[in-house]
Amino acid sequence: MTASQSAKPAANSGKPKLAFRPLPVPQVDIRGFWGDRVDAVATRTADILYDRCVEARMLEQIDPDRPSPGVVIPFHSPSPDEAAAAGNEFTGSTVTTQMFWDSDWGKTIETAAYSLYRRRNDELEKKIDAVIDMYGKLQQPDGYLSSWYQRIQPGLRWTNLRDCHELYCAGHLIEGAVAYYQATGKRKLLDIMCRYADHIAETFGPEPGKKKGYCGHEEIELALVKLARVTGEQKYMDLAKYFIDQRGLEPHYFDKEARARGEDPKAYHFKTYEYSQSHRPVREQDKVVGHAVRAMYLYSGMADIATEYGDDTLRVTLDRLWDDLMTKNLYITGGLGPSSHNEGFTSDYDLPNETAYAETCASVGLVFWASRMLGMGPNARYADMMERALYNGSISGLSLDGSLFFYENPLESRGKHNRWKWHRCPCCPPNIGRMVASIGSYFYSLSDDALAVHLYGNGTARFDIAGRPVELIQTSNYPWDGAVWIGVEPEAPTEFTLHLRLPAWCRKAALKVNGEAVDLDDITSDGYAAIRREWRKGDRVELDLEMAVDRLYANPEVRQDIGRVALARGPLIYCVEETDNAGQLHRIALPRTAKIEVREEPNLLGGIVTLSAVASKEASENWQDGLYRTEPPAVEEAKVTAVPYFAWDNRDPGEMLVWLRDS
Repeated sequence: MTASQSAKPAANSGKPKLAFRPLPVPQVDIRGFWGDRVDAVATRTADILYDRCVEARMLEQIDPDRPSPGVVIPFHSPSPDEAAAAGNEFTGSTVTTQMFWDSDWGKTIETAAYSLYRRRNDELEKKIDAVIDMYGKLQQPDGYLSSWYQRIQPGLRWTNLRDCHELYCAGHLIEGAVAYYQATGKRKLLDIMCRYADHIAETFGPEPGKKKGYCGHEEIELALVKLARVTGEQKYMDLAKYFIDQRGLEPHYFDKEARARGEDPKAYHFKTYEYSQSHRPVREQDKVVGHAVRAMYLYSGMADIATEYGDDTLRVTLDRLWDDLMTKNLYITGGLGPSSHNEGFTSDYDLPNETAYAETCASVGLVFWASRMLGMGPNARYADMMERALYNGSISGLSLDGSLFFYENPLESRGKHNRWKWHRCPCCPPNIGRMVASIGSYFYSLSDDALAVHLYGNGTARFDIAGRPVELIQTSNYPWDGAVWIGVEPEAPTEFTLHLRLPAWCRKAALKVNGEAVDLDDITSDGYAAIRREWRKGDRVELDLEMAVDRLYANPEVRQDIGRVALARGPLIYCVEETDNAGQLHRIALPRTAKIEVREEPNLLGGIVTLSAVASKEASENWQDGLYRTEPPAVEEAKVTAVPYFAWDNRDPGEMLVWLRDS
């Protein structure tokens, strides 16, 4: 079945009336801080992603008119070394191929789509259209579409959901298709992926004769929700719910599947199904475990289903998992997953700084999860963390000019951790690209009679409420300044509620509507001020958020941060770099009495605000008694300057430190 001719909500009688949905990217124009980042993606990153996919010879895997890029190799589950080497990589006779390349194309298409909406690029659009044509030719008559199983390992489709990313790849291609349709109006890829989704729905489900499986790497769930929303097809939403509900049930599908391949399920190289969050049914899970990106994608899908079906059992579980992450397993930057061994979680309070894995994709996934929790209503506990991950742990993965990337995002470096051009497992570049390019969809969410403003900055949003068009214009120098001016311009007088987030980092806030002060205590719930009124053309809202400098301390259970302090201002976490502080950063100690100076630096790193203070620094001069001695080192004054964490390693390579010694 092809997609409907116009976007419409999926019919769902169980959906709560006040469910909130994000505004589509084409309905939000972004300027200012995020506008600069979207422009960098639109002018550089989108083209770079395509070019580097071609350089990696990914086109050869999806083009049915070319010889197969690799040899057909005997099927096997990945070895520990293969899994550790960035995602099940196999080598053919002519080119190294990867089973998840379809997902990289999907994210690249999504990035390109939103970039094309931002900035016309006929050459890039022509290239993406050609990629879509290849997928159209590759698709089999029954709708199945996987370049890996059609070109590299034919005949083995749906035989190893645990390891081989089949549904994961489908999910990213679906998301790319939805984005390309929304941004360009072109339906070809959307129709291709609807046929594939129909095939998946015919293959998996509770009905007799269908497979009872789900993907080892969650993603398809998020994609099916998006597909249902844009096509109005309820069956896609129901399939997403099925994959959520089926996960972790006994008898375990992955065990059954392994035996069908002639393998011992206990030979699984990750030892435990916690790795893929399939160790228990989702409603019984109470800890964030396993691969961090997979966990974030699962919880995002669960939040979507909880919103769409009004499922309180999922909401209770999600809050339990959220609390576990926030109180025991999250870096101050919004990074998560400290270990490279499983690209994920280890034990509570294990948050090493220098060896932090904190994959860019994991922070992007946290943004996804937090934003989807807001579908159940405005709540600052989720929006605050969405903002923290957006401004720190995620966009640190993309250089300011949009050309270089981080896979890992440590909180300390001796100078050897630098941005790279590409990666053998290139999941992060298009993931951060698509998130930044679609940033407008995270600013707002809309219900039947309310609009929630989650993020602040320069931009314009357009939406319909009560059947009437409304334009909302934000003007602000956020995140450098907390003054936000909002103009509400309905086509005709319209009554609705405007929810404005009051960030937890803000100690003092003031609100005015058309120049009259509003008592925030009277209208604030769950961290949002709710202004209910009949809005008319020319209405103005002024929100002033005090943006003080905060010294942040970690729970004493985090042994790596005992006796240390981090600096924050507004939504931004700061760090010190060698280029500003003459190196040997581990010697610096920040006195609790030190006055911290805030300084605007319009010509530094694209225009930032720095923090500086007079600190102390242990000296090494006159240390001539070997490695140890009884006399303590001399201490001297040293001015320390901190820059936003997201901007580090955009100048000369060097040391970096988030957590300073506290004195």
